[in-house]
Amino acid sequence: MQIRSNEFKERSVFAIHDANLQTALGRARYGFVGKRALQVAELPEFEQLREEAKSLKNHVLDNLDHYLERYEQAVTAAGGRVHWARDAAEAREIILGICKRVGARTVTKGKSMVSEEIDLNDALIDNGMEVVETDLGEYIIQLAHEPPSHIIAPAVHKTKDQVSDLFEAAHGGPRKTQIPELVDEARRVLRDKYFRADVGITGGNFLVAETGSSIIVTNEGNGDLTQTLAKVHIVTSGIERVVPTLDDATLFLRLLARSATGQETETYTTISTGPRRADDLDGPEEYHVVLVDNGRSKMLAGRFRDMLRCIRCGACMNHCPVYGAVGGHAYGWVYPGPMGSVLTPLIKGLDAAYDLPNACTLNGRCQSVCPVKIPLPELLRELRHLQHQQNITPVMQKRALNVWRWVATRPKLYHAIEQVAARALSALSRRGRIRRLPLAGGWTDSRDLPAPPGRTFLELWQGKRGQK
Repeated sequence: MQIRSNEFKERSVFAIHDANLQTALGRARYGFVGKRALQVAELPEFEQLREEAKSLKNHVLDNLDHYLERYEQAVTAAGGRVHWARDAAEAREIILGICKRVGARTVTKGKSMVSEEIDLNDALIDNGMEVVETDLGEYIIQLAHEPPSHIIAPAVHKTKDQVSDLFEAAHGGPRKTQIPELVDEARRVLRDKYFRADVGITGGNFLVAETGSSIIVTNEGNGDLTQTLAKVHIVTSGIERVVPTLDDATLFLRLLARSATGQETETYTTISTGPRRADDLDGPEEYHVVLVDNGRSKMLAGRFRDMLRCIRCGACMNHCPVYGAVGGHAYGWVYPGPMGSVLTPLIKGLDAAYDLPNACTLNGRCQSVCPVKIPLPELLRELRHLQHQQNITPVMQKRALNVWRWVATRPKLYHAIEQVAARALSALSRRGRIRRLPLAGGWTDSRDLPAPPGRTFLELWQGKRGQK
């Protein structure tokens, strides 16, 4: 997938004026946030679990080579095979090699962000294979020929009417208008694909070093059908997803669903260990795990190591005001929101994703809800600093920052300018808002600017203290 993150501003403007997108985002935003809040309130030990998860993840990252070797040994002992991929191209070649060897014609896929990251679907299709996404959200966007806009709800940007249009065009027959009807129609269409599949590909929410197991969590059961009915099961995962034991995995499972969808637990939690055994009723004949590095080792050795704690719950984007306004496609790659604004520049390059670290208000909500306490605002500030060091920052922006720094280091001048600006903006306001403002069209073209009260914060604070 060609990265288009440098089009963030243009795509954001389009997104803000897309009525269907704004309707869909509005419904999703309050659902995710509200449900998470209820689950957290009902679990008194939630903060303790976050701290334990952070500590355990840090321990794994400190000993990642050890746990990956243990995992490979356990997978091999269970009859499976682990493949190591340095980058996206190598991962694609490994998976293509497996599919070609078994003569695969139909490949079903459970939800896997790593497969999106390595641009797997196009590679399989270009080699003559039918690729079928079985997660309902992924299936919808596959019909729309679009990338996912959210890591746990890929079609969150689609309204019910848009999905109805897609299904009518793809499946024929009478148009379905109710959600249960649409779900039943997708289930009917996909059922045949599961039984025809030669290869099933899933992600891996967690990889267990103790047993060589892969764990996936879903709400639809599509992952189970994908990995048990095909002759070959391939797991795609980043190297950072390994955990020491099954007990350790349960710690993260308690945090994942609550943070992601506001559920106590997902409907299906499935543990797979190796290929089908002689006395198994079903299961694949071959079991492969493709462990993808793709820049993760570089992160592990550097100042962005904390990002490797991410368990891909999506809580940061659910609570992000920027994501909530523009959706996921504006970010230009597979990982949107705050976590994507860190990951994309690190994987694809600071210059290729210049806008993303700067598309943040640094309000800190993402860090406050992250189940493994990743300091996302700090990482975004660090990326901005690196961009400045590498002379990627546009010249006019650097000049403006230098002017601001010169003024900010002179407190008397700074406060004097603040006072003038506060009074001038207050005078320009109508009913507490400013409709148009020179040099601020990026804001006032799409919304009103709340006007200041005519005095600076320092003046208001001093006045309040004087009253007391």
